[in-house]
Amino acid sequence: MSRRERPRVAAEVAAECRRRIAAGSKSFALAAHLLPRDSRRAALVVYAWCRRADDAVDGAPPAQRPAARAALHDELERIAGGTTTGDPVIDAFGAVMSATGMPRHYPREMLAGMRMDLERSAYDDLPDLLRYCYRVAGTVGLMMSHVLTLRDDAALQAAAQLGVAMQLTNICRDVAEDWHLGRMYLPVTWLARAGLGDLRARPGAPFPNAARDGLRTVVAEVLALAGRYYAGAERGFIALPWRAALSIRAARAIYAAIGDRLARAGCDVTAGRAVVPLAGKLAAVCAAAGAAAAELPARLRAAGPAFQAPGRVFEFADLEPA
Repeated sequence: MSRRERPRVAAEVAAECRRRIAAGSKSFALAAHLLPRDSRRAALVVYAWCRRADDAVDGAPPAQRPAARAALHDELERIAGGTTTGDPVIDAFGAVMSATGMPRHYPREMLAGMRMDLERSAYDDLPDLLRYCYRVAGTVGLMMSHVLTLRDDAALQAAAQLGVAMQLTNICRDVAEDWHLGRMYLPVTWLARAGLGDLRARPGAPFPNAARDGLRTVVAEVLALAGRYYAGAERGFIALPWRAALSIRAARAIYAAIGDRLARAGCDVTAGRAVVPLAGKLAAVCAAAGAAAAELPARLRAAGPAFQAPGRVFEFADLEPA
């Protein structure tokens, strides 16, 4: 473990981060409200930087996306080296990286995941897909571990697994939407096993309704895999400060509820995007609070080191199978 200074983020910078992520990150914003002020502000900075990077690439014309990703990589190297850009969110992310000892490896890997999106439209097998999920989502959990602090570096495994579980859930929810963008994230080998052959998305092509039943089977399998990764992430909560554990439990519950709604719809990806309404999100928060409260006796009995920033770098090769 590594003792670092607590990141300080100005109120106006945190407000700008909230503004930038307000439209597409309601679940994160709700869970972040449960964090202490300083941790919440730093977490907002990290998430806003991640969303900005994603939007900068996806929002660029297709021919300009590789250049947009390369520009993000160059920008990351500059801010990680202490250079400022004049953008309050970007500069705050560099400051949070420095204050928490966040390895450059994590945002670099996230950008590498974006490169995978630019270079391919399908994933051949499960290891291929898991590498993608680790890069674009597992790394977010690992970055947050530096902001929230841990009692034990072993909990990095849980942080990465939770990110992977959430991304697998997103993939299942967005199959039809991604199809129309020319992308198919479900593993090609799993699709073939379900009798779907070479089901590759092509922009503008109509969604293949004849594949609906086979897709139900594959989506159910991927949701089951996500469930196992969610279960693996459970063992990491005890290593977080109590309010951080409450917040991350809430985020986990909200995302798992998306998968539950999709499963209740028979894993039919053509039935509309699975969305958890506000009442469902609040119920998930209450369930998370109950789980966090039930954990309190174990926390009181546990005697361990102080909460600190992790002292090691977690690689994709460290990700345990679910």
